[in-house]
Amino acid sequence: MILQDEFKYLVGGYYGVAEMDEYDLKVYVLKDIENYIRSFLKENPISDFDYKKEAEHIKDTMSLRTKLQDSLLVLYKIDASMELVFMIKRRLKEMDKYKNCS
Repeated sequence: MILQDEFKYLVGGYYGVAEMDEYDLKVYVLKDIENYIRSFLKENPISDFDYKKEAEHIKDTMSLRTKLQDSLLVLYKIDASMELVFMIKRRLKEMDKYKNCS
């Protein structure tokens, strides 16, 4: 996996967690993810890459499904609460259920 792709799924995961309003402690998890992204960028600087522009693009164009899927990857990396992981998996299953009903 190239560094740009890893950055994209980290940012996508951040925005996926941001969508989980039903999780009361999401602000703490978001801060942990933000710190993880900062650490990743410090250890793996990407030359000629506009981080902010890419993050905005991800926020605006990436589907909710992809953001939630990316958030599962990120949550495992930061060893986050399994409660949140289960909530996200449940939400993805609900999205599948409604998609299949159409």
